[in-house]
Amino acid sequence: MAGFDEPFVLGLAALASSEGGQDPVDTAIRNASRGASISDLPRLTRFVPFDPANKMSEALASDAGDRAIRIVKGAFERVNALTQSSPEASAAAQALEAQGFRVLAVGVGAPDTLKLAGLIALSDPPRADSARLIANLLEMGVHTVMVTGDATATAGVVAHAVGLDGAVCPPGPPPESLRAEDYAVFGGIFPEDKFRIVKAFQSGGHIVGMCGDGANDAPALRQAQMGIAVSTATDVAKSAAGIVLTEPGLGGIVTAVREGRITFQRILTYMLRSVTRKLDQMLFLTAGLIMTGHAILTPMLMVVLMITGDFLAMSSTTDNVRPSQKPNTWQINHVTIAGIVLACCNLLFYSALLAVGKFWLDLATGQLQTLTVVILAFSGQAVLYVVRERRRLWSSYPGRWLVLSSVVDLALIATLATRGILMSPLPLLWVGAVSGAAVVFAFVLDLVKVAVFGRLMMT
Repeated sequence: MAGFDEPFVLGLAALASSEGGQDPVDTAIRNASRGASISDLPRLTRFVPFDPANKMSEALASDAGDRAIRIVKGAFERVNALTQSSPEASAAAQALEAQGFRVLAVGVGAPDTLKLAGLIALSDPPRADSARLIANLLEMGVHTVMVTGDATATAGVVAHAVGLDGAVCPPGPPPESLRAEDYAVFGGIFPEDKFRIVKAFQSGGHIVGMCGDGANDAPALRQAQMGIAVSTATDVAKSAAGIVLTEPGLGGIVTAVREGRITFQRILTYMLRSVTRKLDQMLFLTAGLIMTGHAILTPMLMVVLMITGDFLAMSSTTDNVRPSQKPNTWQINHVTIAGIVLACCNLLFYSALLAVGKFWLDLATGQLQTLTVVILAFSGQAVLYVVRERRRLWSSYPGRWLVLSSVVDLALIATLATRGILMSPLPLLWVGAVSGAAVVFAFVLDLVKVAVFGRLMMT
């Protein structure tokens, strides 16, 4: 402004900046002022750190005549309100904000009479990968908004640069009845407003992720279901967050969402298999008792099936999984319905094979029990490979540990059954026949699964 020069304005701003802290703005200002030659700079007596509530920091100093001088540095609107308003300054600030600069104002004077010394424009362009990563989140069904304390005009320019072209919230506190789809950009926001925005989105039924870096972001980070602190965040922000990124940029957020969905799909597969298997085994044991007049499994055979089945279930946690394209929610009633339908299909398959062994092959009690073990083991493989995919079972390759576990499981059951270890021996031909029937059954069950999952919208 008139009556001041650039080195003196930078020197005043440096006096009102923290030294040795984590604030990148104060660091930039101090670095810029070091090369300036200033002879009449006041002597600092006290520094008041940045206050997010009034968006300013200030310094108390004294000049050569020991007169008290107050220096303030902060958001243009706040500093301009403390000084004599200048149309020239307002026009300059608006022009800089329209170019995407963050504009700070510096005021100086007696404690009760401040004068606007000048403006400082800071360029903080988004990372080159920000637009792509926000686009990735959009493709995954994640709605992204920008919430910043910077001026609305500055926020709008930066938002456009990263692909956030939605409506910009007018300056001031956010509306009481706020929906996530109302605005893409919130500028001039206070820390407590960030917390209110998170609460408003949650009240609308959304799962909210909040990314921040400063101590003033801590309440919103703690409130959000997924608080995310960037790699350069303050210790307070990192303590409040649930996730701390270890690399610069937003790539960690995309990775976290993708890994979360992969984990969800693996748990969903485990639940579908467990519900289906528990139901069909219970029904089959009852049907077998009615059909044969005696128990079709001994306690020892139950142990064998449990051990081999558990190893198979554990290997499914390493399976290759296709993350869903949209956010997931738990719908236990749908999982239960799907499990019941698949279990009924399994019961028909089990009962048919057991009926062949009982009434056509006329197997003895011990051999019927061995046949039951083979049926349950081989069909269990079919169920797992069917429910691991939400689409057709051949849509993706299973993980190598899952395949290895399947091979070991089938080989072990086949060996025990044909050698008569822990059970009555069964001819290899009959074990192979059950294996072939299970493969055919898997494709039939897959048709049922696709229809049921489509009806229940399980993706």
